[in-house]
Amino acid sequence: MKLQQVLSYTRRAVDDYQMIAQGDRIAVGISGGKDSLTLLYALHGLKRFYPKHFEIHAVTVDLGFQNLDLSRINELCRELDVEYTIVKTDIAQIIFEDRKEENPCSLCAKMRKGALNQAIKENGCNKVAYAHHKDDVVETMLMSLIYEGRFHTFSPVTYLDRTELTVIRPLMYMNEADVIGFVRKYNVPVVKSPCPADGYTRREYVKQLLRQLNQENPGVKERMFTAIQNGKMKGWEYGCNKPE
Repeated sequence: MKLQQVLSYTRRAVDDYQMIAQGDRIAVGISGGKDSLTLLYALHGLKRFYPKHFEIHAVTVDLGFQNLDLSRINELCRELDVEYTIVKTDIAQIIFEDRKEENPCSLCAKMRKGALNQAIKENGCNKVAYAHHKDDVVETMLMSLIYEGRFHTFSPVTYLDRTELTVIRPLMYMNEADVIGFVRKYNVPVVKSPCPADGYTRREYVKQLLRQLNQENPGVKERMFTAIQNGKMKGWEYGCNKPE
């Protein structure tokens, strides 16, 4: 996928859900994976021509794994002229060594978000962009149905009362396959997750389930996404009246 196509998807999501306002300073959460780096390219490109001026600041929460190398991401941010902050933490030690958590993902996510939000505020940002794409939206809905018994997923824009930060998800119209295509075409410097739980989570199970459903019933993922947009869940109101 070409950068121009990525920017088109991003611009559409930003406009449909009014994600960016004049003067915003947006933190981009960078894990080092394909999704977050695609988001960095997308917002950097959008910034050049979007009618509302905004700034971006890349932030990575270093969980403390010894084999995490962020040098290539540092270099990329310098090339793009994007400010980059690395937040050092001991989250990995706390979860895997001190507490020996059997299901580490939930606690890790809470601690990581706490560290991320603190760094965002310290750097004067009022919004944070997460790299959730269309597959993530649908997978989260399926997880909610299977494990919680409710029809729910995260919304395109979320205001966090405690931190007074707004979360935006500009890649929500992109398929994961689109992200993979973009990363391969432009040799994006993806950093593999050093987490020992990576690939062994409920989300990974649901990801494979959705892949199978879509193979057996072509177009089912798109229909699920449409159902989410039309389901009148909180935060999805703009999507029900998108311009053609």
